[in-house]
Formats: sequence, C-alpha cells, structure tokens
Amino acid sequence: MELAILKQVIVGLVDGRREQLADVAEQLFRFSEPGLEEYRSSALLADILEKEGFRLERGVAGLDTAFRAVFGSDGPTVAILAEMDALPGLGHACGHNVIAAAATGAAIALRHAVPDGEARIVVLGTPAEELGIGKVELVKAGIFQGVDAAIMVHPSSRRLVIKHYLGLARVRFTFFGRPAHAAAYPEEGVNALDGVIQTFNGINALRQQLRQDVRVHGIITDGGVAPNIIPAMAACHFYVRATDLHEVGRVRERVIACAEGAARATGCRLEVALDERVLAPLKVNHTLSALYSEQLAYLGLTEAAAPADKNLGSSDIGNVSQIVPTIHPHVPIGPGLHIHTEDFARATVSEQGRQAVVEGATAMALTAAELIARPELRKKMWDEFTSS
Repeated sequence: MELAILKQVIVGLVDGRREQLADVAEQLFRFSEPGLEEYRSSALLADILEKEGFRLERGVAGLDTAFRAVFGSDGPTVAILAEMDALPGLGHACGHNVIAAAATGAAIALRHAVPDGEARIVVLGTPAEELGIGKVELVKAGIFQGVDAAIMVHPSSRRLVIKHYLGLARVRFTFFGRPAHAAAYPEEGVNALDGVIQTFNGINALRQQLRQDVRVHGIITDGGVAPNIIPAMAACHFYVRATDLHEVGRVRERVIACAEGAARATGCRLEVALDERVLAPLKVNHTLSALYSEQLAYLGLTEAAAPADKNLGSSDIGNVSQIVPTIHPHVPIGPGLHIHTEDFARATVSEQGRQAVVEGATAMALTAAELIARPELRKKMWDEFTSS
C-alpha cells in the first residue's frame, strides 16, 4: 500500500473509533487507580487489545499491572506506551487516561492498516509513572530490547512536540532521638523532629549555591505523636532534580550532608535510604520529533510557540529515551491548565480531552507508519541516537 493511502486509512480508522476511545478514557477516569494498583485499568486495556488480535503478556517485569501486547512478528518494531496510573486524591490530574486511550487507538489503527509482515506493533502498559517505577522496571527487565522507537503522548495546556524533563533522585531520612516529657523533663529528651527541621534549614541555605536548573523539595512524613512528647523518631522525604544525572548525584550528596550535619547537631541517630530507581532526563531525538511534527502539519495542527525548557518535571520516560529513540509530545486539552490539579483532571474527559485522545492516537499512528515505511529515516534516527 502506498504511504499516502496508508495515512488516509489510518486517519479514517482512528476517527471511526472516536467514541470507543473516548469511552476508554472515561472508564479509566472513573477507575482512577494509583500506581501499582491499576488492576481494572490494566485489564480494560489488555482485554481490548487481545480482542483486536494482539498477543498478551500480563504481569511483565515483575509488575502485576504491566503488560505487553504484540501484533506481528517481522519488520521494524514500534513500541507505544500506555501510562494508566492516577494520583491519590486527585484522580487523573496528570491525564494518564488520555495517554492510555490514545495509545490503544494508535495501536489498533496500525494493526488494521499496516500490511501483515511489515511491522511489529507493541503496546506496553506502563504502571506507576507517578511513583517513578513502571518504565524503570521495564527497562531493567529488557522489555525494550529489539524496539526501534518508543512513542507516547501526554496531555497538556499546549501542543508541544519537544519538552525537556529533569533527572530525579529520591532520598529518605529517618532521625532517631529519645522521648521525654516536653515540659517536665525536656533535658532528658533528644528531639528527632529537630533533626528534620535542621535538615530543611540546611537545604534552604544550600539553595543559594545551586545551579538554576536544580530543584530540591521535600516533605515531613513523620513528625511525632503529641506536642508534649519529645519525638523519638521523625522522618522526611526529598526529591533532587537537575538537567543531568551527574548534577543530580552531586546535589544529592550535599543534601545528605545537610541531614548528617543536622543529626550531629541535635544528637540524633540518622538512617539514610536511597531509592535506586533514579529517573534520567529525556534524551531528545530530533529526527523522530521532526517526523511527529510533519504529521501534525499533515493534520492541519499548529504547534505552540513555547520554550521546551520551562516548567520542567521528571518522568520515567527519560529512562526509556536513554536506550531507544523516544518521543513524548504533548496534546492540548485546554488552555491555562496545570497538571496535578482538579481542573486538569476534569479536562481530560471534556470535549477537548476527547479530541486530544483522537489527535494523539492519529499522530502517533501516522508517525509509526512513516517510520515503518522509510528505512532511511530509521537509520537517520538511530545515527542521531548513537552519536548524541
């Protein structure tokens, strides 16, 4: 089939399933399951793909809610990523219901449009993005071996093809002191909460000497049980972010030093717990990104004129981008919205949210179709990837 005709077929296939895809997004919105608990969400997506002829592996990479759905056995392999977890208390305020519905639509369109034997279409159900776990474990398990490109979309207030992401490391501090009556025998106590507070004070002083791209933020997870009892144990949890992993590691060591100093100053014993699942920055592949931009132009859609390096967060998609060419474009669900808010969650099932599902599914399927049909483009993409 000629590429031009194939692209027309894909547009029609996605448009014909518009209501089905919107229903998928709305069902996921109602489920709103947090990371590693996406049992109904995972089953919904996997069951749909299985009925469409995809071969299903459930519980991959040791994660109950992760899955791999494969159609075809020969040709270039394109992985389409379907995030599905929600935020505790906020539901789908990061729009993973839109992501999963768009991924499902793109995969189904490709399955019916691309001739047998010309490609291998893989849908990966990737749980617990908000916990920074799902894709990290899939990478460690070798799930991306043999994949030529990984693609997904994310809802946003604007249509963007390239958006940078920060590397991220997590560290927890637990301080142990000695309890005492806070009024009658304060001299007998060692206040673990003081250790936590001094850690925050030390980090706040450290901020004066941090690079502009660095972010350090944390919460107190345990601060004691009553005001009249000097806390015997207190704990806090910090994220350290930067545009490169070297700086993430360097700053994390300085944050640890703040906690160690606080422990010494207050007389507490300190336990440090480092999360080994460090999130990598997104490695941008300009060849693959440009191909997605071409599909937007084909659909008559205009990219927003917004910088790619502002208002940055982190995601485990960065870990995928370090081992295979990856794109993570943004599809618009409404102007002026910010992720992780109730307004954003509601917008995912609005009319604009429904349109974002269709846009994401169509643009991803068109991008994959061109990549499958053009070996010279795949070579250019990988040449860029290996040289950068």
